[in-house]
Amino acid sequence: MSLYENLVTQTQMNYSRYYSLYAAGKTPYELSKKEPLPYKEQIQNFAQQVKDAQCIIVGGASGLSAAGGGDFYYEDNASYRKYFGKFAEKYGFNGAFAGMMHQFDTREEHWGYLATFLHTTQTAEARKPYLDLDAIIKGKDFHILTTNQDTQFMKLYEEEQVSEIQGDHRFFQCSKQCCDETWDAVKPVEEMIAAMGEGTKVPSELIPRCPHCGAEMFPWVRGYGNFLQGTKYDRQYQKISDYVQTHGKEKMLLIELGVGRMTPMFIQEPFWNLTLSLPDVYYIGVNDKYAFLPQQIEDKGMIMVSNIADVLADVRKEIESEKTDYSRKTVTMGK
Repeated sequence: MSLYENLVTQTQMNYSRYYSLYAAGKTPYELSKKEPLPYKEQIQNFAQQVKDAQCIIVGGASGLSAAGGGDFYYEDNASYRKYFGKFAEKYGFNGAFAGMMHQFDTREEHWGYLATFLHTTQTAEARKPYLDLDAIIKGKDFHILTTNQDTQFMKLYEEEQVSEIQGDHRFFQCSKQCCDETWDAVKPVEEMIAAMGEGTKVPSELIPRCPHCGAEMFPWVRGYGNFLQGTKYDRQYQKISDYVQTHGKEKMLLIELGVGRMTPMFIQEPFWNLTLSLPDVYYIGVNDKYAFLPQQIEDKGMIMVSNIADVLADVRKEIESEKTDYSRKTVTMGK
């Protein structure tokens, strides 16, 4: 088991032990009682930590995508109607995940919805918070760790720069796990969407099937079915583990974005562990609800309870304004 997967396993055990606390939106850890800095000073500190860091690990969770408009998963809102309108009208689903859990009368209808779900994320442009984050870490040595399956990070970075430990909507696997293989999902989804047109069903012959056993394929993602934890899965954990082991003695910045109370074991708590155990780490967490900063790392971290999109936009402005001021001073001195 790789270093980072071992951290996750440990925190999963803790999650099980204190499940009732987590389910209530709480944490079993003793939290810092220090008063947070004013927002402007938090932004300045964030920008300074980025500037000072030799390396950065970004932990991106669902709140990051939601902040940029990917908020159609749990509610029947404008975003959901935009992408899933015909299914919302027909079935009255309350968000995209509701449709994913629905027992459709036919497999053709099931795949009509599933193809719509995958096509929505596969074809979405990189959202503004991701672009702001990209500008913030530009020029730094970094690695991305994400529980998001929506491919947003993959629209900006190479495969080796990103660890997708919960899967990726761009790939199919055998639903019966008859083999340790994944296949491209982008082209089959395009074909299903084109054939479906304004309807809600795909032709039977377009339902993707495993070339080995003939079973239906399924997206290579955790949460809906039999997630394949094989070679590709192991590689995701190995990438983040290698990065931590290679850079563990450097001045490292951990940026946690959008972790909720359902999955603190994949990013948040392993980040706390690394902050405590590595010699020169600073931790910044941003979400819109929870001011969770463990007392043990209160001098090595900061939590921001703010809108993620606003924070990233403001940090970007702070960093870019500093660069502009420096350039002006350099030109003036040159004269």
